[in-house]
Amino acid sequence: MGKLEEKKSNNYKVFIKNKKMNGLKQNHIIILALVSLLIVLYFMSSKNNSKEEPVVVSPINVTIQTTKGDIGLLLYADKTPKTVANFIELANADYYDGVKFHRVMKDFMIQSGDYKTKDDSLMDEWGSGDPGWKIEDEFVEGVSNMRGTISMANSGPNTGGSQWFINLVDNQFLDFDRQPLGSKHAVFGKVISGMDVVDAIGEVETEGPEGSRPVEPIVITDVIVGK
Repeated sequence: MGKLEEKKSNNYKVFIKNKKMNGLKQNHIIILALVSLLIVLYFMSSKNNSKEEPVVVSPINVTIQTTKGDIGLLLYADKTPKTVANFIELANADYYDGVKFHRVMKDFMIQSGDYKTKDDSLMDEWGSGDPGWKIEDEFVEGVSNMRGTISMANSGPNTGGSQWFINLVDNQFLDFDRQPLGSKHAVFGKVISGMDVVDAIGEVETEGPEGSRPVEPIVITDVIVGK
């Protein structure tokens, strides 16, 4: 092979090599762009599915009006601001109006907050409803699931939404720092009036697979914030 042909051959090899490198660079840029787009879409989706709560900084009085009577609460907005803000936002949006106490367990607790309980045709799904977002658990040392406290219902860590329960007895085993460690529920307030109503609800006749669904519907008619 002559020098001219050898030079042409080497130039062609360099050309092919550069073309391949440019192709790899282009592919790399495209892949990076696609990954970046997926990351942006992921965080946009996470933001839409999560709930950024307004922060409340002082205790709040709330009245839950039910077909059994009124229950007055003091919510610990100074200790559990996100949980209380979530509850207040739902209350002000009339989310709880018409919701039933779907789970009553004597000598344990009474539970409500599931919007699905407004529809009797969804009875098999009662207990699974949420507002479309989850909030983080706010555990506070010294704040315990004692008789008369209101606590968040959940299906695991950081899965609270709209459902809550009021303790009929001391249930410290539900605290974040007590055994067993599998079931933790964040307390965010306490009953300050109408504990007799809470106890009356706790004594109603129940039925259903778990034996905890009230036979006679007990309905929340309104939740008034600041009263």
